[in-house]
Amino acid sequence: MRGLIPAAALIAALPLTLSAPAPAQAQGATSAGPIAQPIVRAVPDAVDVAYPGGTIRLDIDASDTQRGAYRVTETIPLAAGTRKITLLLPQWLPGNHGPRGPLAELADLRFTVDGKPVAWRRDPVEVYAFHVELPEGAKELVVKFVHTSPLQTSEGRITVTQEMLNLQWEKMSLYPAGHYVRRIRVKPNVVLPKGWTAATALDGQAVSGDTVRWAETDYETLVDSPLFAGQHFRKWDLGHKVTLNTIADEPELLAIAPSNLARLTAMVDETLATFGRPAFDRYEFLLALTDRMGGIGLEHLRSSENQMEPRNFIDWEGMDWDRNVLPHEFAHSWNGKYRRPARLWTPDYRQPMQDDLLWVYEGQTQFWGLVHAARSGVQSREMVLGMFASQAGNYAEQPGRKWRSVEDTTFDPVFAARKPKPYGTLARSEDYYNEGALVWLEADQIIRAGTSGRKGLDDFARAFFSYKGDGPTATYEFADVVATLDSVYRYDWAGFLRTRIEGTGLPAPLAGIEKGGYRLVWRDEPNAYDKARMDDAKTLSLTYSLGLSLDREGTVTATQWDGPAFNAGVVTGAKIVAVNGRAYDHDKLKQAITQAKTGSRPIELLIKRGDRFLTMPVTYKGGLRWPWLERASARGTAALDSLLAPRRGTPDK
Repeated sequence: MRGLIPAAALIAALPLTLSAPAPAQAQGATSAGPIAQPIVRAVPDAVDVAYPGGTIRLDIDASDTQRGAYRVTETIPLAAGTRKITLLLPQWLPGNHGPRGPLAELADLRFTVDGKPVAWRRDPVEVYAFHVELPEGAKELVVKFVHTSPLQTSEGRITVTQEMLNLQWEKMSLYPAGHYVRRIRVKPNVVLPKGWTAATALDGQAVSGDTVRWAETDYETLVDSPLFAGQHFRKWDLGHKVTLNTIADEPELLAIAPSNLARLTAMVDETLATFGRPAFDRYEFLLALTDRMGGIGLEHLRSSENQMEPRNFIDWEGMDWDRNVLPHEFAHSWNGKYRRPARLWTPDYRQPMQDDLLWVYEGQTQFWGLVHAARSGVQSREMVLGMFASQAGNYAEQPGRKWRSVEDTTFDPVFAARKPKPYGTLARSEDYYNEGALVWLEADQIIRAGTSGRKGLDDFARAFFSYKGDGPTATYEFADVVATLDSVYRYDWAGFLRTRIEGTGLPAPLAGIEKGGYRLVWRDEPNAYDKARMDDAKTLSLTYSLGLSLDREGTVTATQWDGPAFNAGVVTGAKIVAVNGRAYDHDKLKQAITQAKTGSRPIELLIKRGDRFLTMPVTYKGGLRWPWLERASARGTAALDSLLAPRRGTPDK
């Protein structure tokens, strides 16, 4: 938020007569009731000094796939004379943009010195902190606990199955408070199920039986280097020291046609051609082809965690809609990991992140994920146009844009945690991704038009994100973004971005599409992207017609605020049992919507809500509607087509 008066200045401005409090009538109380007790801050802030005790040894037994329990032993050396230590479980996790540390999954926590238990207590204010009392002369502290990975989706993301696992170090390690995490040294070791293969960006891997060890590293690098391991594993070289490491539910799912592997190689080429020199010395795609382990797409400097539906490699065309996670996460190595908003970088995992520039971090990455997918053929051009159409259609008719800005949605990761919302179209969610992408599309088209096609957002990306040799992370502010855009093409970029990112009640963000030679239109059949997603999940999205979305059983999963179904009283969780007196299925509902265009009666829905059955007439005559992008003119090459066309190149040396 802007315009707040600093607390110190506010206190200094108060009248002097307020500086002496009135005497309390009794300790801890006044005539009006209790008074607030001071909050004691007992956890030290991080400072840029090395942890003095030495290298922590982290041993994790990840072999119990039957129970999904990771058994952790952490040996923490202590500096001479240490009598107490505060240990933290990471809370504010990079790439999550919010406090996501799974503290509830930490169980059976025990601390010992020389084999004897020592006293500990959880901090009553910062509950991710553990204060441990140490006996005189203690040389090392041994911490043991179990990370109880979720076994079902209602408990959280499943990270262990009978065929694979995804080990994230921050969820199963504690670190000493008071230090930048880059100044804490760690030596990790993991026991895996027999015969499994591990992949990670950590250096110095050595295998002895079922135990895998890595070279000593710093805690920041460890947390940024997750591990995928599995029974069915293959890897491929994609060039430029980039490797695709893949685990799958079944071995036959790992068969990929050479032509499709070439598309993944082209994706690497295209990304390097856009961004230039990377900050990584090597890069590891960690990919799970599964519907048993939980979904993920998470960025790291030298790797990324990715999940795609199991048949992606063997049904390349049919799963075209599902592969954008790969170009998106790869782009993040430059945008988000190397270049990062100044207040999104934190010295440890306790300091809160400030997310207000996520429309650059995620919004422009979303844009490049789509562009690089099309340029490389990892996704078809038709699919990418369908994804742009789906985004444009959403914001063309989203009521939440009237009151909430794109910038304000950057705070959603902190307070909403991707929890489903009763009326998401009114509340909005993390729209800095997709509306951010449409804003960057407009910026690209402004540059193209102003330079007669000689330049585009590619020129900004190379200037802004190409590695300068200045360490693994370089931070930026809003002014740096504007200055680099100005260096590419002179324009009122500050005004442009502030209007579109901070404004409310604006026209639909279609200018980039229109400047690119396309327009948003509505048709009575879904575009390639919407159709593929609905077909795969057996769902039905009628957001732009009846104003609701349904799962495969006919249960309402979302309603469009102020849409026809909403106005009739249909809400999330209700189940459609019948349509116009006939038992429900998706086709009958679509047929009823089409017939209502020329009919005189409302669409009659029989709804089951709880233990009640309700008949709800829905008045709607607009027919089926899904968003598409359509060429505005058949002549020449549209600028959007030029943007999506391949342009392979060689990265700077």
